[in-house]
Amino acid sequence: MKITLKVTPNEGDPYEVTTNLFVVVAWERRTKRQASSLANGIGAEDLAFFAYESAKQSGVVVPAVFDDYLKRIQTVEVVSSEAPNPTDAALTDAQ
Repeated sequence: MKITLKVTPNEGDPYEVTTNLFVVVAWERRTKRQASSLANGIGAEDLAFFAYESAKQSGVVVPAVFDDYLKRIQTVEVVSSEAPNPTDAALTDAQ
């Protein structure tokens, strides 16, 4: 799963971050939910957590505590998302 998010902080310029496997697993561990449950809808806290962890992975300086990060951002918007391809299609001989 790859989600690109646009984060608008209270101060400074907006920036974009993209989730990776580490971020998704961290979210699953925190929420005790599977990533597939996101198909039923995604909450504001979920988006903010994805942005927070993705920002840390991207080298963006963020507070050590998630709630402190929340206080510093105005919005988190989904720019794009793509579900993983569970299997790659195998080539077959056309006859």
